[in-house]
Amino acid sequence: MNLPSDQQINPALPPLLSKYLAYLASTRSLAANTQRSYQRDLLTLIHSIAAQQSETAESNHEITDVAVIQLRSHDIRYFIARLHSKGLSGRSLARTLSAWRGFYRYLIRHYHHSNNPCLGVRVPKSPQKLPHALSPDEAAQLLNFNPDDALTTRDLAMFELFYSSGLRLSELAQLQPIDIDFDEGTVRVTGKGNKTRIVPVGALALQALRAWLPLRDTWLTPGETALFLSQRGRRIHPRTIAYRLKQRAQLQQLNDRVHPHALRHSFASHLLQSSGDLRAVQEMLGHSSIRSTQVYTHLDFQHLAKIYDQAHPRAKKQPQTED
Repeated sequence: MNLPSDQQINPALPPLLSKYLAYLASTRSLAANTQRSYQRDLLTLIHSIAAQQSETAESNHEITDVAVIQLRSHDIRYFIARLHSKGLSGRSLARTLSAWRGFYRYLIRHYHHSNNPCLGVRVPKSPQKLPHALSPDEAAQLLNFNPDDALTTRDLAMFELFYSSGLRLSELAQLQPIDIDFDEGTVRVTGKGNKTRIVPVGALALQALRAWLPLRDTWLTPGETALFLSQRGRRIHPRTIAYRLKQRAQLQQLNDRVHPHALRHSFASHLLQSSGDLRAVQEMLGHSSIRSTQVYTHLDFQHLAKIYDQAHPRAKKQPQTED
């Protein structure tokens, strides 16, 4: 997030905000990336308070708990409007406001604070941006390569499992061999909020994993338990997975929009197109709310609409006008 006019303002988090972050880490079992997102959003709140104080000549270069507690709804609305004017989208603002709202709920629950200034504050709406998904043919093209060494054998196993089971990038990186049940054809996944789910694994993904596991043993370093390893024998970093996927997409003559989450989107949209079972897709994706899964119904409709436009004999006919 760029706040260029506020670069000189860099106050530390006051104690209550630091305690809230510690609470999220210890009690909510949030992923490391989610914790960092909360920290960025709370720092945005502090930046906003500091910027407001500097405009009114009240800046003391340190934001205290009192300054945070005393905020009211009109302050939050002003902060949101200011961030929006700097180019933040409605989606980003909604996430930021949600983090702020959660902090004040924490104050009310644990410190008997009486006011949540974020309640009733709305963010500007952004046009809904549908997730990018590969077509079934593109997914097949991406995975249609013959590995010729340990590195490409690992990559094929990662990408096949990614697409086969609709995993998040962080979930894929955290897997261990014991999470794969070859007899049942499933993978045990630990997702957001430390929730565990069992997801089916396709035959081609199981085949690729069987080819990778003996090679994994040749890379393995003492004490390491990860399923997918770097060439140094340590757990592969999510950024490395993303880089290898982008590189593979280029080799397979696909565009640069093939990123890790695109495989998850492709899994969901292709499964929904075939089955129409939204609840089953929700469960396999690990979505806590059906609303998160419903976006794929829009992808499915786009697919059907495209087929209709191309195939229906009267789809593009213009009505005749009378002379």
